[in-house]
Amino acid sequence: MRQLLPAALVLGFACTAVHAETIGSVDTVFKLIGPDHKIVVEAYDDPRVAGVSCYLSRAKTGGIKGAVGLAEDKSDAAVACRQVGPLQFKGKLPRQEEVFTERASIFFKHVRVVRMVDSKRNALVYLVYSDRLIEGSPKNSVTAVAVPGDQPIPVR
Repeated sequence: MRQLLPAALVLGFACTAVHAETIGSVDTVFKLIGPDHKIVVEAYDDPRVAGVSCYLSRAKTGGIKGAVGLAEDKSDAAVACRQVGPLQFKGKLPRQEEVFTERASIFFKHVRVVRMVDSKRNALVYLVYSDRLIEGSPKNSVTAVAVPGDQPIPVR
């Protein structure tokens, strides 16, 4: 039984992980050695709201450090979430929940997307920001997805 518990935990985390789909990228700085600095556009599907996809653009550091995974990416990021199909809620949503996170450095820095429910306007609001263990960044971007008036958002 003790041997099955770690495997079950890993499987549970793997099932809830949200993976990005890279849509494309553009180079911003040429690097002679290693990959160029770039802006990457990735798509994430909201794991609890079928029919909503978020497009995240963010800076990726290249060069030798970027090639081996030691670079710290800039805190600049933007998010645009859209309804891409019929909206279906997978249970009741908390008023605020982190829905995506992506590592932005080898240690302690992440780009995070948080979903907030605006019940008054029947909308889902998505905020992207960067944090670090000691000091985060105030740079952020926000977007919203309007939910049809005849479809209330189920909130916890």
